[in-house]
Amino acid sequence: MINSRIILLALVLGVIAAAIFYLESRKPPRSTGGRTAEIAPPATFATKERQAARAEKSKQYPAANEIVSPDGFINTDSISVSELVGKKVVLIDFWTYSCINCQRTIPYLNAWYEKYSDQGLEIIGVHTPEFRFEQKYQNVAAAVKKFGVKYPVVLDNQRATWNAYNNRYWPQKYLVDIDGFIVFEHIGEGGYAETERKIQQLLEERMAALGIQRAIAKEIARPKGAPEVDFSKVESPEIYFGAARNRFLANGRPEQPGRQALKEPPKIAANQLYLVGDWDFQDEFAENKSGNAKIIFRYRAKDVYLVANSENGVEVKILRDGKVPVAGAGQDVARDGSGSVHIREDRLYRLIEDTGYGEHTLEIIVNNPGLRAFTFTFG
Repeated sequence: MINSRIILLALVLGVIAAAIFYLESRKPPRSTGGRTAEIAPPATFATKERQAARAEKSKQYPAANEIVSPDGFINTDSISVSELVGKKVVLIDFWTYSCINCQRTIPYLNAWYEKYSDQGLEIIGVHTPEFRFEQKYQNVAAAVKKFGVKYPVVLDNQRATWNAYNNRYWPQKYLVDIDGFIVFEHIGEGGYAETERKIQQLLEERMAALGIQRAIAKEIARPKGAPEVDFSKVESPEIYFGAARNRFLANGRPEQPGRQALKEPPKIAANQLYLVGDWDFQDEFAENKSGNAKIIFRYRAKDVYLVANSENGVEVKILRDGKVPVAGAGQDVARDGSGSVHIREDRLYRLIEDTGYGEHTLEIIVNNPGLRAFTFTFG
């Protein structure tokens, strides 16, 4: 009786062990939080030639990491890097929707996706928020629609994939070849021709590896309406309003949370932030708590953008060098000559979009409480 029980127990334990092994084998690859989490190609791709090529590449390039703990998807139900290795070339783009640098890059990403998606290119937009309002699915979905993005977008609200790639910038692009290696990176705007030529090269390598006979178009995309910025003439840095990073606040106490009553100074220096009125400084933004408030900034650039929102909506008035801008008014400025901008949604507002670079004083007059200002950026 005892022997039969022992045998039965051994059989049960064996079945449990086999079940655990099976379930573990079905799990997707897990990130280790760094570039060392190599994604293996499918078994059908393991020819001697590809194995040799992969071994050689492993000496030069890091293996791509997986998408880690995604918080949602747009334009797809799900996507992973591992499912694409051995099949496609992958461009991973880290971005966030209120970032003007990211917005200026999107026309090129859209053009590449339209041009090369049926030739083996997949683009994954990893949306990693800078501000908390960018974690909202509906905000990101609205931006994706507004910018005409058709490729898959992954929400990375906890920065899990951002950290896995040791990423530090918006935007930053990583090109992953058919063997699963990161063979090209680009930080920020620009470098579009160089990036596209690398895409073409990797697509040709993919076709050769898969035995596909097809020519890759060599023309370089020039998206219609894509903005061009001469960064040598943009001499104003990004300016943060929140207490966590408002080191350019010139007429108050920088990097200190809480309320401050601020007065307009007799002189204004370039690239210094001046606020007038009663302002409440939170870590990400500054909010005016009184009417007749004002933001003053003397910038050296062509274009000025403000990331802002307002819980109940607020009208502000824009002045450049003491006058309502006409020819240089941005897209979000009313066309009736009032200089008015209605701020409510969580987004980037285009205040000044001029034809030439120069030094000017921008004033934002806020007659009612409730404006939450996050950052100025320039172009």
